[in-house]
Amino acid sequence: MGGFVTALVGLLVPRLTLIDRLDYTRAALVQFAFHSSYLLFALPITALLVRTGYMRAIAAGLGVMTLACLALGGAAWIGSYPLLLLALLALSTGITFLQIAANVVQPLVAAEGRGAARLTLLQGFNSVGTVLAPLVGAGFLLQLGALGRLSMALPFGAAAAVLAWLCVVFWRARDLLAAHPAPHRLPLAQLARVLRARRLAWGSVAMFGYVGAEVTIGSLLANYLALPGIIAADPASAGRLVSLYWGGAMLGRFAGALGLARVAPARLLAGVALGAVLLVGIASQAHGIMGAVALIAVGLCNAIMYPTIFALALPEDRGLAPYASMILCMAVVGGAVVPLAAGALADRVGLAAALGLPLLCYLGIAAFALMIALPTAKR
Repeated sequence: MGGFVTALVGLLVPRLTLIDRLDYTRAALVQFAFHSSYLLFALPITALLVRTGYMRAIAAGLGVMTLACLALGGAAWIGSYPLLLLALLALSTGITFLQIAANVVQPLVAAEGRGAARLTLLQGFNSVGTVLAPLVGAGFLLQLGALGRLSMALPFGAAAAVLAWLCVVFWRARDLLAAHPAPHRLPLAQLARVLRARRLAWGSVAMFGYVGAEVTIGSLLANYLALPGIIAADPASAGRLVSLYWGGAMLGRFAGALGLARVAPARLLAGVALGAVLLVGIASQAHGIMGAVALIAVGLCNAIMYPTIFALALPEDRGLAPYASMILCMAVVGGAVVPLAAGALADRVGLAAALGLPLLCYLGIAAFALMIALPTAKR
């Protein structure tokens, strides 16, 4: 469901540009509002998680997401852009609960050395939602049907119903992890211990670039496919084709959960990051079907990036994991900054040329992976 609502939000950008005729910069404010909460609220959410435990924090996040989806549906129905942005900020606040709690729980309960594989499997199920959302949501968000703006509200209303049910399920299972070590409180003065970890510092930079690049491409892909020089797809068809981008990530994550047991995570991360650099470079220069296939195929390269960066950046002291997770989730603000910058570039130099920004992000990820792969890399 986290993947489902995230991909629905991505469809709002082509909706605002192709149908409501906003420029790329204003439309990119959707992603800016959606990803800003990772920076704004990660610290208080971590404090609440440490006080209440992982399962209660996840239940709280699901409750916030439920209310936010209802607000999103209302904002879409009445056509209020400011309310839409506020609802997106609330939605991502709920998702921040899930990111910080669930991403720590997976390595916590995993066998030694299996943390990256478990996180990749978790992200695989997240990707199921990102594939379904464009297939289900494009007809509601990217077509002007008889229901008018009400059609925009329906997918978010359905998501709210499922999220409310999940909130109840997780609350009932709030003591599920009682046998596992609870997160312990860390004085703010000691956060410097966490920040001094070389892997975490550079991993946060890599996470910033990864989320920024993935969100930028996912948000602008429908617009790219609609360009006359690419395949000139109509908005609804372009929106459905975005599911192929997220589908590549889904297949790659399930395969990656197996592959990470056989290949060193840092080496595999370096390989897929360099592959993404090549594909984005092709998409920025190519025309027709070649450009479309290249940019869609970047989803396959994205598959293992988030969980692998996350697992590689965590400190050895698992008692510090919630705080490291907080810092990594703050780095997700790249999903706010990079798409906004890319939108501004697209308004000035064109959409294809603006792809140079995510290309630079993937180069940074490759550099982080190669640093970790070196025998002298320090934690």
